[in-house]
Amino acid sequence: MRRKKDNAWYALFVIPLVYIFTTVVIVPFLIGIGYSFISWDGMPLNEKTFVGMKNFTRIFSDQRFLTSALHTVLFTVISVAVINALGLFFALLVTGKLKIRNVVRTMLFMPYLIGGLILGYIWKFIFTDVFKMIGETTGWNHFFFSWLLNPRYALAAMIIVTTWQMAGYIMIIYINGIQGIPEDVIEAAKVDGAGFWQTLLHIKFPLIMPSFTICLFMTLSNCFKIFDVNVSLTGGGPNNATEMMAMNIYNEIFSLNNYGYGQAKAIIFFIAVASITLIQVAITKKREVEM
Repeated sequence: MRRKKDNAWYALFVIPLVYIFTTVVIVPFLIGIGYSFISWDGMPLNEKTFVGMKNFTRIFSDQRFLTSALHTVLFTVISVAVINALGLFFALLVTGKLKIRNVVRTMLFMPYLIGGLILGYIWKFIFTDVFKMIGETTGWNHFFFSWLLNPRYALAAMIIVTTWQMAGYIMIIYINGIQGIPEDVIEAAKVDGAGFWQTLLHIKFPLIMPSFTICLFMTLSNCFKIFDVNVSLTGGGPNNATEMMAMNIYNEIFSLNNYGYGQAKAIIFFIAVASITLIQVAITKKREVEM
């Protein structure tokens, strides 16, 4: 009888979530797969023409999409490395003997609470107006100028903003991993004469590998899918030099009205991101050790 009651409670909470997930994610995804095989401008009264695999084959000759893919890969590789390095450094800092560690932890986490669009507009003002004003005042025009007008500096600006937003959140995950290490293991390492770097590399890092798995997965997927900061900070400019894949797909569908072709791009994008993240999880999972 009690088991039936428990099952009823589980169903009460699970069924609405399953329904929402199915109607909001699964069904639109399946419909999108169907759209990827047609040519359609998105107007309900206009004809949908079945084109088969032409949308997919067209992608590999689309220079703008391939360029946006290159931008996305470059942005993701650098951002993932910097975000995880800073997040781990901050985690080690606030789990040490720092007296104001709670204040530092709070301040570092706060940028994550700001929405990506708002964050982009704030930093857009900094990289344009504030930097230009500092350059004119100090004479350091070689560094303080409108970064968003230069293709290389615009991409660097996106990396800085994304790192500033995500490093604090990644820090929290690393903190949980570090605090989960048994104290007797650390004490045993100290008794055996292990120094800071030996303890870090041979004790802490292997034991927080589950945190590495989660953090790498989250940063990889988020950086590949970045859209809000891309729109508000650079708008893909200058001359599409910072247009990421998600923004390219958005422009294809809603600006150029190529719904079928844009959806084909989205399917390829989904497969690429899913494959990369699954490979990453499989590799890092193998390196995890039990405490």
